[in-house]
Amino acid sequence: MRIAFIGKGGSGKTTLASLFAQYLAEQKLPVVAIDADINQHLAQNLGMTAEEAAALPPMGIEVDLIKNYFRGENPRIRSAAVMVKTTPPGGGSRFARLDEQSPISEYFERTINGVRVMAVGEFTEEDLGIKCYHSKVGAAEILLNHLIDREHEYVVVDMTAGADSFASGIFTKFDVMFLVAEPTLKSVGVYEQYKKYAKDYDVNIKVIANKVEDGADADFIKKHVGNDLVAVITRSPFVRSLEKGTGKPIHQLESENQQALSLMKKVVDGSEKNWKKFYEHAIHFHTKNAESWANEAIGEDARLQIDPEFEIEAAIRR
Repeated sequence: MRIAFIGKGGSGKTTLASLFAQYLAEQKLPVVAIDADINQHLAQNLGMTAEEAAALPPMGIEVDLIKNYFRGENPRIRSAAVMVKTTPPGGGSRFARLDEQSPISEYFERTINGVRVMAVGEFTEEDLGIKCYHSKVGAAEILLNHLIDREHEYVVVDMTAGADSFASGIFTKFDVMFLVAEPTLKSVGVYEQYKKYAKDYDVNIKVIANKVEDGADADFIKKHVGNDLVAVITRSPFVRSLEKGTGKPIHQLESENQQALSLMKKVVDGSEKNWKKFYEHAIHFHTKNAESWANEAIGEDARLQIDPEFEIEAAIRR
């Protein structure tokens, strides 16, 4: 299952993403955590040192390696240069599976405390005034377009804060999007904004209340998000230690917050995987991108990269 953590900057989405990934890993479940936030802190929250986190190969810089692998022998994609972030899989494309090693996993992944970690990479000085961060997140979008994940396998993605999560079609690649909300008007306002953006795409957005001091805080968030609220994270000495770099094993997290993580896992496990919908969204956004910018950028009609005979369900069964 694919899970995105989204929300207002400072809401605690990176912290919640790391807690959830650690919670899954402690149960010996396969989990890959991808840092797709412009502020790259997920690896350190998972227990890496600053030096180890900085040494993660940046997917966003080495995107051609990712393109060349996944295009495989797809005759509709003649080179990495014409493959864009939205290019969907087709006949001859390669796929990533969580239960198999590939050149992509071997090169980009590092494991810490049972969690396999990947990172899009930082926004560098060389990028200033030239690129937007979406060009780097595109590496993660390509991976998700070619990822086959099965029941009780988990991909946790820490997304960029704010509405940037909806600046490309990547928001349609997830089984669940956990929006982390503080008990403030600004934070619940982000929820209302996200729901508006996602309403035409059948995106499964659920809310995690974070930094909750008391019942009044929880009631405030519940009033604004209704039944989309699935779990409440209270103020936590464990999290304070984590943010100071003195993290402890996840089983030492407060019992009420452990229960919140359990509720989140139940929501994820109870979500329906709809491969047909994923692929239809991929085609929709690739077509939009082709007409908007990709055709001009690559000098040919990117819509021809769509394989009309390809069936995603058949590829999954192989």
